[in-house]
Amino acid sequence: MQSFESQYLDLLKDVLSNGSMRSNRTGVGTISTFSREMRADISQDFPALTTKRIYWPAVVHELIWLLSGNTNIKYLKQHGVRIWDEWADANGNLGPVYGHQWRKWPTSDGKHIDQIANLIENLKNNPYSRRHIINAWNVGAIDEMALPPCHLLFQFYVTNDQKLNCKLFQRSADLFLGVPFNIASYSLLVYMIAAQCDLKPGEFVWSGTDCHIYENHLHAVEEQLTRNPYQPPTLSLNHAASIDHYTYEHVQLHNYQHHPTIKATVAI
Repeated sequence: MQSFESQYLDLLKDVLSNGSMRSNRTGVGTISTFSREMRADISQDFPALTTKRIYWPAVVHELIWLLSGNTNIKYLKQHGVRIWDEWADANGNLGPVYGHQWRKWPTSDGKHIDQIANLIENLKNNPYSRRHIINAWNVGAIDEMALPPCHLLFQFYVTNDQKLNCKLFQRSADLFLGVPFNIASYSLLVYMIAAQCDLKPGEFVWSGTDCHIYENHLHAVEEQLTRNPYQPPTLSLNHAASIDHYTYEHVQLHNYQHHPTIKATVAI
């Protein structure tokens, strides 16, 4: 299998060569292509980009925050993570975004469904089910969200050798800033859930629909494409009593050698 980073760099080149100019709600134009996929074997290596620095503390803290079901950015700000600042209201609230849908999906009778807890229970008791799905695209709540989910649905698949695979569906894919972060986040999630279910990490598949590069990211992308990747890092987890007990200290990213950060402005 071609390395994840090579696939990612090839996708950037593909969009630059074959994409078309499109307008969007942010007012910053994009070069976009329709529907692409990347696959990463995460059983040994971890898919953190090396041709630029991925800010690892933000990956871990945001995932812990999502798993908590919290939709206020106070926890993130306490840990120096500012990626949601532009969308929060004056009190730090975002509405019923990702974590709320994962852990507290509202039902018509006033109750809530904990999709993550149900997923783990089902992986343990019925590993070969075709229904290991987490959905964040709650149509009835979209207008209440500060930002509708971009990475909106993911499904797990257990192989006969007890590996946990995951496929993520992303409707809107900011290839320079968002996608590398999302892939690292969901790969970490696979490690966490696998550990809770006595499984091993297997393959992560990323699928994007509107795959785009913002016009104000073009120079950053061109700079990144001049860099040669390093060997990918590896990841290990300390035992946590449950999916709700992971902290930053449970996660170790080993041998993460990377090129310098490339700064770019997020389109709001």
